[in-house]
Amino acid sequence: MTRIVAVANQKGGVGKTTTAINLAASVASRGHRVLLVDFDPQGNASSGVGWPRDRVEKSIYDALVGECTMAEVIQPTDVSTLFVAPATTDLVGAEIELISAERRERVLADALAPIVADYEYVVIDCPPSLGMLTLNALVAADGVVVPMQAEYFALEGLSALTSTIEKIKAAYNPHLTIDGVLFTMFDARLSVANQVKSEVAQFFGDKVFTETVPRNVRLSEAPSHGKPCLLYDFKAPGTKSYLAVADEYLGRMATAQSAGANV
Repeated sequence: MTRIVAVANQKGGVGKTTTAINLAASVASRGHRVLLVDFDPQGNASSGVGWPRDRVEKSIYDALVGECTMAEVIQPTDVSTLFVAPATTDLVGAEIELISAERRERVLADALAPIVADYEYVVIDCPPSLGMLTLNALVAADGVVVPMQAEYFALEGLSALTSTIEKIKAAYNPHLTIDGVLFTMFDARLSVANQVKSEVAQFFGDKVFTETVPRNVRLSEAPSHGKPCLLYDFKAPGTKSYLAVADEYLGRMATAQSAGANV
């Protein structure tokens, strides 16, 4: 059974794309077949796994508007079980074009439907906004992973995203769940970081990942080389953190599946 997970946070600069790339790569490194869907017009998830926009001939935008199939868009990466549906700046136009489209909130879900069974996990990198693209991602998804920084402004963004998720559950996707809240760029030495983490844990309980991702130069460098961090520097703290996050996530999914729950 395929699990589709959207990595979403409308606040920029929280490590969203870094999380999408490295969570997808880390899950794939554990032997699972994973599709990374770049749904952000900036295309950073694509370039981060070796597919910069000047290399992309067919993008996810082309699949959304019916110019090609999703299968024609998908490309391999240097991780043998990780594949990517790349994006280019053309995707900016989709925000406008989808407004008048039939089944406008389900265009991504419809495009993914023919190929989704080929993968165990589909990870969608959402844009840092709550527009039509993110709506499509959340309607297509089974769960959401929310990366966030441990600062007070991030709490406001988390509240807004949670409200959006509840509205989408009510209107379009009743099975949508929060799979996890992940603290990124985390510095355990800061009292404010620990305080924010504690407040979030009070509200979300075990949805908060036990593992956190520290600030790490190698994580920042890896995308410029077109590689997830585990291929760029396997010994880096960021690599170890995302592998631990992936293991924690896979453990949650296995537990939920054995319990027969959606999560």
